[in-house]
Amino acid sequence: MTKRMSASSSNSGDPILEKGRSYEAKVAEVERIIARIEGGELELQQVFDEFATAVEYLRECEAFLHSSQQKIDLLIETLKDD
Repeated sequence: MTKRMSASSSNSGDPILEKGRSYEAKVAEVERIIARIEGGELELQQVFDEFATAVEYLRECEAFLHSSQQKIDLLIETLKDD
């Protein structure tokens, strides 16, 4: 039986976790940013700043997903070789 790794140990070295936030936390923050922007109470400069932050988080999430997909593909290929 294989041992299941925790999220922090299985993703060590991934850029998304180096800033201390998980994938889920970054997605939740993007959702909060969108809600603040759509709320219409931010100054224009704040909208730009929040938008830039959301784009950065989404890029980090995309990189994390791409890296995770590569790991999964490698594991599947390893299983096929057995």
